[in-house]
Amino acid sequence: MTPDRRTVRLYITGRVQGVGYRIWCVREAERLGLDGWVRNRRDGSVEAVAHGATAAVGEFVEACRHGPAGAAVQEVHVSDADTMEAGPHGFREAPTA
Repeated sequence: MTPDRRTVRLYITGRVQGVGYRIWCVREAERLGLDGWVRNRRDGSVEAVAHGATAAVGEFVEACRHGPAGAAVQEVHVSDADTMEAGPHGFREAPTA
């Protein structure tokens, strides 16, 4: 992590599957110029890894606390992640884990 770039892993719980949360995340991340991915988890949560400018990552995290219309976010757990976990350039949906 450098002072102007950050990589985070988010675990988002609540009513976050079946409400367009993943595609909403992709759009938000693209709007903010972030790299990474988002996926559903078998336990009903959503997981994401986001990498980019520190301010943009912070804005993404705050947006994820609300999600799209229809979502009812209960909690967003945020932790630092390795930059390599974000994968190649761009933000995408990943398979369920």
